[in-house]
Amino acid sequence: MKSIQSVTYLVKDYDETIQWFTSILAFVVLVDVDIGNGLRFIRIAPTTDSPFSLVLAKHETGSTPLPGQQANGVFLFLQTDNFDRDYAEMNTRGVAFLETPRDEVYAKIVVFEDLYGNKWDLLEPKN
Repeated sequence: MKSIQSVTYLVKDYDETIQWFTSILAFVVLVDVDIGNGLRFIRIAPTTDSPFSLVLAKHETGSTPLPGQQANGVFLFLQTDNFDRDYAEMNTRGVAFLETPRDEVYAKIVVFEDLYGNKWDLLEPKN
């Protein structure tokens, strides 16, 4: 069996990014190892048992894409089992929502931005 474990997430600063994800989205740090030359191997996820994680990669000056410009449109999808609870919690933590929540055929959904301007969907699938 094969599965995708992680995706690279470009950052300007490791600690700033860890702080934002852990305090604003309540993510956890799974791994944080110094690998030398100012680089670290860091994996973060919504929970310790999440099957998927983000690997934080420090952006090198002059390279593309830039943090916040990794995708054209929504970049990542944060699925929840309780949209109203998580939307309310994220609002109290200062998440920048780009719209009001809406009901689609497939999910209750809202778009928000992270600290670098990447667009995310918070969504609760309809059963």
